[in-house]
Amino acid sequence: MKISREEVLRVAELAHLELSDAEVTKYQQQLDSILEYIAKLNAVDTSNVEPMAQLLTADASGDPNAAMRDDVIASCDVAEKILAQAPDAAAPYFRVPKVIDR
Repeated sequence: MKISREEVLRVAELAHLELSDAEVTKYQQQLDSILEYIAKLNAVDTSNVEPMAQLLTADASGDPNAAMRDDVIASCDVAEKILAQAPDAAAPYFRVPKVIDR
């Protein structure tokens, strides 16, 4: 599976990146390597593998559920305090200088 130079340039264009010829060549090789690895992963037979809903990790005591906490609603009323420290805020937003011209 080879990624073309034009495809690299198109991705760079979509990301608003200006690449040198050396960078295009470098990224072409890197992206091709990534796509080849993905093709290898896709070739692996996973038909007998059970889907996982969540990964549980045990703590030092060996309890696999120790890392879990109760899912409770907690107040997170810090917006006003944070905005009060901002140099140029217009609640509920931070105002920042424009950095994108496109």
